[in-house]
Amino acid sequence: MSVSRSKRRLALVAVAALASVGLAACSPDTVGDGSGSGEGSSTRGGDGVSQTGSGNDTQEAAEVVKPVLSANVSRGQSGVPVSTLVSVAVEDGSLSSVKVTSSAGQVAGSMSSDGVSWTAKERLEPATTYTVTAVAKGAQEGSQTRRKTTFTTQDLSLSEQTYASIAPLQGETVGVGMPVIVTFDIPVRNKAEFEKHMSVTSSPQQTGAWHWLSDTEAHWRPKTYWKSGTEVAVDVDVNGVDAGNGIYGQMDRDIDFTIGDANIYKVNAQTHQMKVLSNGKLLRTIPITTGKAGFTTRSGTKVIIEKFESKRMNSETVGITGSEAYDIDNVQYAMRLTYSGEFIHAAPWSVGSQGNANVSHGCTGMSTEQARWLYGISKRGDVVEYTGTDRPMTFTNGYGDWNKPFAQYAKGSAL
Repeated sequence: MSVSRSKRRLALVAVAALASVGLAACSPDTVGDGSGSGEGSSTRGGDGVSQTGSGNDTQEAAEVVKPVLSANVSRGQSGVPVSTLVSVAVEDGSLSSVKVTSSAGQVAGSMSSDGVSWTAKERLEPATTYTVTAVAKGAQEGSQTRRKTTFTTQDLSLSEQTYASIAPLQGETVGVGMPVIVTFDIPVRNKAEFEKHMSVTSSPQQTGAWHWLSDTEAHWRPKTYWKSGTEVAVDVDVNGVDAGNGIYGQMDRDIDFTIGDANIYKVNAQTHQMKVLSNGKLLRTIPITTGKAGFTTRSGTKVIIEKFESKRMNSETVGITGSEAYDIDNVQYAMRLTYSGEFIHAAPWSVGSQGNANVSHGCTGMSTEQARWLYGISKRGDVVEYTGTDRPMTFTNGYGDWNKPFAQYAKGSAL
């Protein structure tokens, strides 16, 4: 062998050695067993580089550059954060396939357009073992690298995970004033990160915004009342998202609901009348009574929160005691408007005052017949607009979302 050929072979060995070092140095997270593939291939002793050739000593072996795989998780790693989106990358080649699996199944992911990286679409579950299997091919025939790694995620107790509840319910038909309400059972400090993974879409599309009322409650409302017939989809994809203070999202949630007839009831405490409109049409004007002096009904926009065909009303639960106390066991056709205890309901005991005086403790009373009819056409999310008093509706006392101008409401977003 000539001197130049010896130097050439030494150079090839050096290149192969550097490729082997690169595999280890590319990332401590490199996954793999170093196996190559390709019929008729051979591996040069100790350099981890596969090559193809005829084996004729008189013919110079062709250099085979193998692709180098790396990942953001490493073999045998434990305590991997559940917020991790597993990713795999390749140098000197392209990815043929990537699979991330656990006992629960396969993790969805997407390949980059150039085929050199893959990223999971889903975060991880706690206390779970995952296996990453990746195959890459090089530019030369027979040049292939296959890598496999197994890792385990961090273990989390229920107190380290926050679960989202959503209103409305799946498949519910609600009124045009219904906000989307997401409630978390453990406080979310990293609101901006969570909000990035919370979306509301609708058909027809309507502009809206999130507003955080607290660390545990976020609302979304459109700029104006929903359009009747709108189909709405809510996606709260926070599983594994870092909520701050060592807390992570538990389980993705998604629901679909529908906006029904546009029922808007207009109550005037001065004229003692309620105008009932549905889809812009006046259906009925109902004589009513509202709160007397000392128990003034709030003016502003309220939304029906819940309905009871029969409900016990005990004044002590809202702080009314003494000579004004009451405890009525069977109040019929009651619809809640505020958390503090304002309802629309049948009030047969005040029929003589309905239409001409305010005699209640803050509720809106009407005859049993009128209350039965109104209850029958009403649903959660229907709007009740009050005027005629000097006591304003408060933003957080019920679904008070419509009592802020939209520009101010939108400032409650964490983004």
